[in-house]
Amino acid sequence: MDTNTILDDASRRMQKAIDFLEETLLNIRAGKASTNALNGVFVDYYGSQTPVSGVASVTVPDAKTILIQPWDKNMIRLIEKAIIDSNIGLTPSNNGEHIRLTMPPVTEERRKELVKQVKGEAENAKISLRNARRDAVEAFKKAQKEGMPEDEAKDGETRSQKLLEKYTKLLDVAIEKKEKEIMTV
Repeated sequence: MDTNTILDDASRRMQKAIDFLEETLLNIRAGKASTNALNGVFVDYYGSQTPVSGVASVTVPDAKTILIQPWDKNMIRLIEKAIIDSNIGLTPSNNGEHIRLTMPPVTEERRKELVKQVKGEAENAKISLRNARRDAVEAFKKAQKEGMPEDEAKDGETRSQKLLEKYTKLLDVAIEKKEKEIMTV
């Protein structure tokens, strides 16, 4: 294995960890309405579990409201039940035409809980980043035993550390942005 292959693999794994973290952070709501709030909600649609966005139009008419307009009016009750069962903390209200979800105001205590949750997700992502670096370093040590020059292997290990630092900074920026979003009233 050559240096670039090992570093590319580590970089790809680190980017996946950042992407996963960002996707997870989208699902942590800070009181603002977002269609992402329904990402984990599935409806039984003719025998298959389908996301709400697959059976209805989901829009955000204002900062505190999510509006769901089913394409088939018979789906209203099923969507409503799926939202209640999913435990996302939103109570649906339906008028026979569409379902309205109103975001509850977020208390200071809840904001602190959300920040804690964000920090926990960040820690999981950091572990993934460090694991990718560790695997790259081990790959360089193995490659050195198989004939890679020692200085090239040491340079690869140093570059692995620099990759970790780069992706850790990206992670810190994403976390700081999310914390600021959560704590902004």
